[in-house]
Amino acid sequence: MVPAYSPEVQPQKKPAKSSNCVKNTLNSIRSHLSSHPRFWLFIAFLWIQALIISIARTPPPCFPDRTATAAAAVAAVPVPTPLRFIPPHDDVVSASNSKSATNATQPEPPPARFNDDCPSGRVYAYELPSVFNRDLVLQNCTDLDRWNWECGIISNHGYGRAASELRRLLPGDLYKSWYHTNQFTLEVIFHHRILKHKCRTLDPESATAFYIPFYAGLAVGKHLWTNDTAARDRHCKTMLRWVKNQKHWKNFNGSDHFTTVGRITWDFRRLTDPGQKWGSSYLNMAPMQKIARFIVEKFPGDEMDVSVPYPTGFHPKTKENLLQWQNYIRDHNRQTLFTFIDTNRNWADNDLRKLLMDYCKEEPTCHHVDCAVSDCPTNSSVSLNPLLESEFCLQPKMESYTSKSVFECMVAGAVPVFFWKTSAAAYEQYEWFLPGEPESYSVLIDHDDLKNGTSSVKEFLMRYSKEEIRKKREKLIENIPRIIYAKPNGGIKSFKDSFDIALDGVLERIKEEKEWADFL
Repeated sequence: MVPAYSPEVQPQKKPAKSSNCVKNTLNSIRSHLSSHPRFWLFIAFLWIQALIISIARTPPPCFPDRTATAAAAVAAVPVPTPLRFIPPHDDVVSASNSKSATNATQPEPPPARFNDDCPSGRVYAYELPSVFNRDLVLQNCTDLDRWNWECGIISNHGYGRAASELRRLLPGDLYKSWYHTNQFTLEVIFHHRILKHKCRTLDPESATAFYIPFYAGLAVGKHLWTNDTAARDRHCKTMLRWVKNQKHWKNFNGSDHFTTVGRITWDFRRLTDPGQKWGSSYLNMAPMQKIARFIVEKFPGDEMDVSVPYPTGFHPKTKENLLQWQNYIRDHNRQTLFTFIDTNRNWADNDLRKLLMDYCKEEPTCHHVDCAVSDCPTNSSVSLNPLLESEFCLQPKMESYTSKSVFECMVAGAVPVFFWKTSAAAYEQYEWFLPGEPESYSVLIDHDDLKNGTSSVKEFLMRYSKEEIRKKREKLIENIPRIIYAKPNGGIKSFKDSFDIALDGVLERIKEEKEWADFL
């Protein structure tokens, strides 16, 4: 066997030549590198960069596409279903029923917090335990029970049963916008409207504000005429403990929360001895100092109280219904100078209400309606017809500054006559809803002038010309949308009413407070 290194093996000569060529090439490269080191270092850098880019853009076949994997992982994560509040009555409208079957497995993303429809943000309604709202409402009575103040609150989402008896009084279909609405039903109406509102969100993370659907007026009102002051506060304290334990309360300590109170503020401000004083201490409790509340009559010194109009019986479904009513009361023939509607409660002799009642009974230019003997609660025409036929309606101070009758008067197109500056709705209350110039739609007569006999109602009102009265009435008619609660679930509402103004106002206020806090 011949060794591989033997010179006799001829085939080894050609490779030797090739080897020399390679050596020469390497020597040449080495020579160039030694003579131009920086140039070749730059070329090597570019080559390495190109190699890295190529590897990054083209993953090896043994690894999956990372972008596709990430998208698949996100799609596979189940989206938690947000808490949904079940409406307090029979109008349960499930969000799932309004979605198509194709969306059942592909949930829609939450809407933007701010858009053209909701420029001040969205509202989230808590799902309170039913003991704080639904269970407080009497289910087995109607507004036909005139002796029970709670009856009629639940029916028709708080609007009450239809006032069909007005068919004989009003022309055409105008009667269809009228209902027997309980004056204490504000909490139910607001709750129902918020659940249906376009700016309601089911995702609390996307909410600007949080609504607490607590029926405080019903919870406290049941015990106002008893000596059990602890019972007046029981629901209030328990509800506040529940809300304070919620995650979103803790974010801003409740300052982005609001609620509705269906009775006057004085029913919730027991200040001293709890065994002797009227009402609940609900609005004096520490957590309530942060919560905005819509209330039918506010405490002037508390900026968290926001006065909203009492609910009247007029609830138009569409703008056309509203316009028909405005035209009707504008052109209605009013043959009586003024009307006084009251309930005789054995007032003291020096009470202005008694003086007005006695005066009106004897004055031919006055139409007096005593709801203590008339069927006012169940027959709307008893009070509505006199208001429609009168130029003015007398509004003395009741147990509080204002009353439902103030708004019933204005909705009927009669000019309200006040006797105390504080009792005039726009003077100390309802600045969000009524014009800033009270004299543009109302009349103020000093009650002292009536009591000392230096003036009479008839003499004072006769000073106004027909044109002056017409201008005041026109201002009232223009303002009616702002003092009523529409019934939009029966049609498409194309105007802002009291509820819209209230909700827009509180959302904007909370939004600005949050923006200011972020700025600081």
